[in-house]
Amino acid sequence: MRLDKYLKVSRIIKRRTVANEACDAGRVVVNGKAARASYDVKQGDIIEIAFGERTVKVQVLTVAEVIKKEDADSLYKIVD
Repeated sequence: MRLDKYLKVSRIIKRRTVANEACDAGRVVVNGKAARASYDVKQGDIIEIAFGERTVKVQVLTVAEVIKKEDADSLYKIVD
């Protein structure tokens, strides 16, 4: 699954266009490397997203095309 779509489906970022813009701006890093929106997300990847002053670091647990809003946080685990 594309990185921008994963960020939207997992609801880490609410809209796919915003996720795409974050990737283009270089604010998204996967496994220590800047990632493009077309990056293919795999289980076990570590994604870091810079939200202004704050950085969120998550580990991909599962990749699912469709998931309920309530279960979206089961796709990833927040890592320190």
